[in-house]
Amino acid sequence: MLPFPPYPVPPLDSARRLEWAHLPPWLRAEVEVRCGAPVLGAESVEAGFTPGMATVLTCADGSRHFVKAASHRAQRAYAASYAEEVRHLRTLPPTVPAPALRWVLEAPEWIVFSTEHVDAAPVARPWTRGDLDACLDALARVAETGSPAPSGMELPTFTDETASWAQAWTGLTPPTHPERLDEAVDLARRATTLLLGETLVHGDLRADNALVDEGGNAWFCDWNWPATGPAWLDSMMLLVGAYGDGVDVDQVIESRPLLREAPAEAVDSLLALMAGYFLRAGCGSVPPNSPHVRDHQYWTGTVCWLWLAERRRW
Repeated sequence: MLPFPPYPVPPLDSARRLEWAHLPPWLRAEVEVRCGAPVLGAESVEAGFTPGMATVLTCADGSRHFVKAASHRAQRAYAASYAEEVRHLRTLPPTVPAPALRWVLEAPEWIVFSTEHVDAAPVARPWTRGDLDACLDALARVAETGSPAPSGMELPTFTDETASWAQAWTGLTPPTHPERLDEAVDLARRATTLLLGETLVHGDLRADNALVDEGGNAWFCDWNWPATGPAWLDSMMLLVGAYGDGVDVDQVIESRPLLREAPAEAVDSLLALMAGYFLRAGCGSVPPNSPHVRDHQYWTGTVCWLWLAERRRW
C-alpha cells in the first residue's frame, strides 16, 4: 500500500470570497427587491476555491436565499463562470438533485443570481461512508434519468472539455514510479475514445460541490461544466477524494453496479488524465484570493496517481 499524502486544505474554510457588504448599495437594493424583503443577515459560504460571492441571505420575512455574485470588471473569469452556470441551470432537468434557479440579475458590470436555499450541510472531510453513499445513490439516479442527456442542454462531450489535459504531463515527473510515465501518458491520450458516453455528467464533482441534508439526500452544486460522458464518470471522480481520505473504494465499487460495470481501462484512463491535469495545475502560482487551491490541486493529482498505481499493480 502506498502512503496517502495528508489532505493539506481546510476544505470548508478555503475561499476568500466577495461578501454581501462589498456589493455596491444600489446592487444590494436590487437584490432585496428580488428576494422580496430587506436582508437582515448574510452568511458567506467559505467552502470551495473561488472568490466570487456565495452567500446565504436571511430576509426580514424569514426567507433564506442562496445568492452568487461576481464583477465582470474585477472578477472577469469568475463572472463568466457564473454566467455559464446560469445558462446550464436554466436547462437542467428537474430530476437532477440541484438547487433550482430562482432569479438572475444581469447588470453591465455584475452578474448576480439566486438558487433555492437547501437546508443541507457541505460534505465534511474526511469522507464518511454515510455521506458517500448518499452522494452515490443520487448520482445513480442522475445516471438513470440523464441517459441520454437532454438535447436542449446543448452539452459538449467530456472528452472535448478535457481534450488538452493529456498534454499536462509534458515535462512533469509523477510522485512515484517515474518509469511508468509513458504508460500513464498513453492512458491519458486514450481518454478521447475510452471516456465517451451519452449521459449527463457534472464533470467537476468533489466534496465541496456536494451537500447532504438531514434526511440523507444529496444535492449537487456548481453546474458550470456539465457535459456528456460515461454514466459512471461523476461517481468515480467523487471517489478520488474518498480514496485519498482512506475509504476502501474497492469495496464501494464492488457494492454498486454502476461502478462495478465501469471498464477498468477507462477508469485508469480517467485517473491518468486527472493526475496529469491536477499535478500540473498544482504547480501554478498561488492566487491571493484562493490561497489553498494549488495545494488542493496537487493533492488531488497525487491521489489520482497513487490510485492508478495501485489499480495497475505498479
